[in-house]
Amino acid sequence: MGEQFAETHMRRPVITARAAATFEPVGRSVAAARTFVRDTLQGWGLTDIVDDAVVLTSELVTNAVVHAGTTADVVCIRADTGVRVEVADRYPEREVPLQSNGGHHFGSPDREGGRGLLLCAALAARWGVEYTATHKQVWFQLDFPERPAGTRAAGPALPSSALPLADSRVRVAVVQVDSDGVVSAWNDDAQELFGYSPEQIVGKPLTDLAAWPHTPGTSTGVAEALQLSRWEGSYGIRGADGRVSPVYASHLRIRDADGDPSTVCLLVRDRERAVLQSPMRAAAADTSDSSERGGPSSDAFEVFIGSPAPDDLDGLLQRTVERARDMLDGDAAYLLLATDDETELEVRASTGLPSARQRFARVPVETGTGRYGSARMPAVHEDLSAVPGAVPLLINTGMRSVVTVPLKVEGRLTGSLGVAAEAPSRYSNEEALRLQFAADRIALAVERARLTELEKLRRGSLSFLVEASDLLAGTLDRDQTLALMAQMTVPTLASWCAVYTVADQASDPELSYVLHEDEDRIDGLKALLTKIDPPEQVPTGGARGWTGPYEAAHAAALRTSLRSLSLGDSARPSSGPGASLATASAVGGETVVLPLVARNRVIGMLTLGKPTDEHFRQENLELAEDLSRRAALALDNARLYSERTAISQSLQRSLLPPEPLPEITGGVEVEVIYRAAGEGNEVGGDFYDLFPINDSAYGFAIGDVCGTGPEAAAVTGLARHALRLLAREGFGGPAVLERLNAAILDEGARSRFLTLLYGELWPQQDGSAVLKVVCAGHPLPLRLRQNGSIEAAAEPQPLLGVMDDLELYEQTVTLDPGDVLLCVTDGVTERREGTRMLGDDGLVDVLTTCTGLNAGAVAARVLRAVERFAAEPPSDDMAILAMRVPERQDA
Repeated sequence: MGEQFAETHMRRPVITARAAATFEPVGRSVAAARTFVRDTLQGWGLTDIVDDAVVLTSELVTNAVVHAGTTADVVCIRADTGVRVEVADRYPEREVPLQSNGGHHFGSPDREGGRGLLLCAALAARWGVEYTATHKQVWFQLDFPERPAGTRAAGPALPSSALPLADSRVRVAVVQVDSDGVVSAWNDDAQELFGYSPEQIVGKPLTDLAAWPHTPGTSTGVAEALQLSRWEGSYGIRGADGRVSPVYASHLRIRDADGDPSTVCLLVRDRERAVLQSPMRAAAADTSDSSERGGPSSDAFEVFIGSPAPDDLDGLLQRTVERARDMLDGDAAYLLLATDDETELEVRASTGLPSARQRFARVPVETGTGRYGSARMPAVHEDLSAVPGAVPLLINTGMRSVVTVPLKVEGRLTGSLGVAAEAPSRYSNEEALRLQFAADRIALAVERARLTELEKLRRGSLSFLVEASDLLAGTLDRDQTLALMAQMTVPTLASWCAVYTVADQASDPELSYVLHEDEDRIDGLKALLTKIDPPEQVPTGGARGWTGPYEAAHAAALRTSLRSLSLGDSARPSSGPGASLATASAVGGETVVLPLVARNRVIGMLTLGKPTDEHFRQENLELAEDLSRRAALALDNARLYSERTAISQSLQRSLLPPEPLPEITGGVEVEVIYRAAGEGNEVGGDFYDLFPINDSAYGFAIGDVCGTGPEAAAVTGLARHALRLLAREGFGGPAVLERLNAAILDEGARSRFLTLLYGELWPQQDGSAVLKVVCAGHPLPLRLRQNGSIEAAAEPQPLLGVMDDLELYEQTVTLDPGDVLLCVTDGVTERREGTRMLGDDGLVDVLTTCTGLNAGAVAARVLRAVERFAAEPPSDDMAILAMRVPERQDA
């Protein structure tokens, strides 16, 4: 030590610059001092020694503000040979450890006392301690690297093969940005690289062009980077062609003669970053050299975590809490990561704590007033029993003393590390400093690992949401949508799920669907949720906790257990309290409710739950919120579709004849088969009817309106109701159809032409039936005699809805006992497959095989033949009407 003082006083270096600052005795002053020294040395262009200076300053300021508890004065002095940094406090009676026996002896590296001086001896060229009556000052000096005259940095000569690659013409874009972030200068190389002329860019913010990456470990954006004295790194520039070109940039903050600041940005293609990239810090000296300087060469992070460090975040966090517990000889340790808004901390790793505290439990960052009420500052609690609830995570764990320190990256809270012990008064400020020393060295690595994991989760979440959207969009069935909502959340996001639906604002929520990852638990869970009040309808977004299932399940389990004990072993039910306890365990963890909001209306609630001692990850809750928004819209679409389908089907059913069809005197058999084309249509352009005209006659009709769908159905309703009305007024077949023709033409642009077979059926006393038929442009009815012969039962006449003056006539046909009359629409005869068509001849061939069958069997055989004629489903409406006169019964 005496030699060092002598050397210092023998040579007086020439001071060329000086900067000073004073920091209050609070924890955040350490980070502020680091920033002050870093900015000062970078401003002086001394990047080679910045890192060593920041590390040493951090240790010395920590000693001043934490141990000494006084303000710390930091002075940076630049001389011709190096930089001297002085840290002074106002607690001179607290001595620092000195050398023993002429060697560097500062105690064990695991002891906090002397750690800063140990680093001084390892990193500084010279250091020392000076005392006055009111101050104690520790200083260190870092010499400039030895270089040839005029050389700031130099590297060894390299062979051509080892040189970095670049284009034959290297272009360096020079962009100057004013204090408002607006581009004020744009050189020719910038125009060549990005395609914009200076006239297009000058006057626009640089942020309009920059595609800024979310760099792991930092929250710096392009606007913040432009405010720094110096910045170097990669981002993207969006060119005139719309493409983003990756660039490597070096920013330098300057001021003009008037004192106005601006930033000069040098940009090259990212693959040519070697042109601008500052040389990396020289590698640590080898072991022998390190020994000569008195300090270890190992990286502080690797010393704490161990080498190799775990690759994944969970492994890194678990290793961290185990090492922290061992380092402070604690009984438990935990590590929490901050949410993006820094309002809550989420438990991600722990050791020595109950399972309920182990994963994803959340605690607020601010738990009270004062320094120890915030996770942003180091804290030591000597006895938690004196301040109940000071550390919510340790309630009812048996821990009495705890030390916690924040994990910070660039001044932003990223987490909290704590070590606890069952004995009181185990920890002091020295242990807090040691733990903070470790936390500072792992914070960046943890944040990088967290961002890597978060990126993977977000990619997985996007894939999950894309698949969920496809599934939800693939159905308009309400019940299927409810099932999909539950199946997508269990077990991916939760252990169980319940969906409540709300019919309207005046009605209470109704439990519509329940799912559990264990099918044996579904019935018990459904019974439990049915007995309790549903969650409150809250239209605000976001997940909110719900304790109803937990409280009800545990109360039921307690009652069952007490009842079982009171009955005694002989009278105890065989199932015992097991079922109730199983249900209580299934809902014993965290339960959240997410509102299902669609079109500014709460249409239900999605309830997700975890089993006992389990909590939701914040990322999973955010994913569940995204899913709930998509699911709500899908559920509302299904509701609207169901309502409109119900209305449509009700209207369509009103166009069909009442069921059942009337029974005809004399036992004449009647069978009708009707198929409407189009999904969800019950009525199309084809129609039929059978109705009594008077006590001895029945009207029947089968027709086909041009086209399909609702427009054709409208004409169908007009035709069917007009036929009934006119026939019951006593008009004959020709008169009925002529008046219907006029009604159709009166519809104007909405009219459709219509083919129609209308007839009157008159059962006779001898068992036969007389038919009076008019066939207006419709496929001819076919008569199947008992002997198997087939003939047309009418002649073709003009169709309806085309001509004004229509003259029709009626034909009379007698059906003998055993005869069958078959009437079809063109959906039967025009059934196609490629160039083939069933046609009239094909229908005749089918009918030939129906001799001896009743009316129902005839209609069914014709339908089967139509369906089997082609592989594709029928594309046209289809109606089949079969009537058969029963054979005479012998006396």
